[in-house]
Amino acid sequence: MSSIKTRPSQRYLSTRGGSYDLSFEDVVLKGLANDGGLFIPEEVPSLPPDWQSKWKDHSFQQLAYEIFSLYISKEEIPEQDLKEIIRKSYDPFRAKDITPIITLDESKNLHLLELFHGPTFAFKDVALQFLGNLFEYFLVRRNHGKEGKHREHLTVVGATSGDTGSAAIYGLRGKKDVSVFIMYPNGKVSPIQEAQMTTVLDANVHCLAVEGTFDDCQDIVKALFADPEINRTHRLAAVNSINWARILAQITYYLHSYFTLCRQLNNSNPTVRFVVPTGNFGDILAGYFATRMGLPVDKLVIATNENDILHRFWKTGHYEKKPVQGVEAEGGIPEDGAKAHPSGVRETLAPAMDILVSSNFERLLWYLAFRTSSVDETNHRRMEAGGKVKGWLDQLKSEGGFGVSMEILEAAKQTFASERVSDKQTIQTIKDVYGQGTFARKQSNGATNGSSKPATTGTEHNGHYILDPHSAIGIAASLRSIDTTSASQQGQPVHHISLATAHPAKFSHAVELALKDEEGFSFETVLPEQFVGLEKMEKRVTGCKASWEAVREIVVREVEEERREDR
Repeated sequence: MSSIKTRPSQRYLSTRGGSYDLSFEDVVLKGLANDGGLFIPEEVPSLPPDWQSKWKDHSFQQLAYEIFSLYISKEEIPEQDLKEIIRKSYDPFRAKDITPIITLDESKNLHLLELFHGPTFAFKDVALQFLGNLFEYFLVRRNHGKEGKHREHLTVVGATSGDTGSAAIYGLRGKKDVSVFIMYPNGKVSPIQEAQMTTVLDANVHCLAVEGTFDDCQDIVKALFADPEINRTHRLAAVNSINWARILAQITYYLHSYFTLCRQLNNSNPTVRFVVPTGNFGDILAGYFATRMGLPVDKLVIATNENDILHRFWKTGHYEKKPVQGVEAEGGIPEDGAKAHPSGVRETLAPAMDILVSSNFERLLWYLAFRTSSVDETNHRRMEAGGKVKGWLDQLKSEGGFGVSMEILEAAKQTFASERVSDKQTIQTIKDVYGQGTFARKQSNGATNGSSKPATTGTEHNGHYILDPHSAIGIAASLRSIDTTSASQQGQPVHHISLATAHPAKFSHAVELALKDEEGFSFETVLPEQFVGLEKMEKRVTGCKASWEAVREIVVREVEEERREDR
């Protein structure tokens, strides 16, 4: 019997030093640690020695099961139950391969990983369909035989810069014993994104339009999780990528795309760089865990927009809300991307990346601190890493930033590179890719999920490929990486897989701005039928100040009303 099947239950730590001996179920339902930190596994499991030969022809669902089983023991979720959760999570996807790859430029070995084939046309569906089904599974098990007020009720609280909200809502709508509250910055998400959230009228769904920024919404979420009063009366749960299950779910498409490329190239060991449009650092962090587990990756390339706090960190070793450390932090030449807005978050054509502080970066900081520590004993080393992270985050809150040692920065550079892309470059990239007019949509040559679903995307028009602005940032960063990477490493070419995070129809303004003068372009040809008339449908939304106390009042009132109606 494989060691994967008999692995003991994984336990979890907090990035800020606490060790709570919590299980997978505990951290999924809890979301955030009591000390304000994020949960990380005590041990990052290694891929089994024969993973490449055994898993190479797995479907996405089969691969998800193998990866999840490294973190979730059969004692926590029995084998057939986990397989059923996975099936329910990915049946709604429109593409046979769930996350297919296309080749944008064969001469440059440039590939695009399409992650937007789920119910809300964004990469967040890959994780949030799974998370929603996990919530339901755990609650059904806990509430077996219970009635009325004795049933456990989950109050899900999330913040969104656009896509997380709708993906969470579609993953949780109508589920029994779950209330979901999604905050978004009023006027700072696209009309389609807002309509996807606010037109869901299920009684357990509540949308809050907050007068502030995404960072304000994110701060409110953290304040609620830290508030003793609401935690005493409500079981809060997180859907943002602070929830470990979201990172776990996203690991799958890194391995799946690697195997897909292996089949397409007939090469069992290609040299690969993944390029990830990055806001809150969750998507690329999943890639980091994949590398820690043993996936051979040459580099993970962080692609930021003009909100470039992460890019500035990789240039200077300083993580600062405002750019103050040296020429690199000031933004460089215009062609490299504009300066960060002096007052904070800059509004760009890629609003889902308009984030000043990347929550998941905290998880990477812990691993960097742990890796560079000189302490031998494991538990002491963990505590030291947690202490460093807590100090840095306290400094970020009180002083607006912090710096790390050169040793930690060099450790970060071993796995990651970074690029910053301006709005001007984003528009030009959408134009350039569309103007090429040719691309290769190859099938995965063997792997199948048994579905007859076609691999159509709605992103193609007369042989032209249409990028959304976030995916365009990834392609722009990929092209820079290609220009600065040697033509081959270890005797073979370097392949760049850029992550396409959203369907272009979700950001029609930016796409039309880029392509309005292109002969024959018509946005209607790529508009999914699910979006037609969406903005005219009935909406339900509550306006709210950027105050965690105000949000708490709304949450308590609405949950009480829901539970009264359930009784």
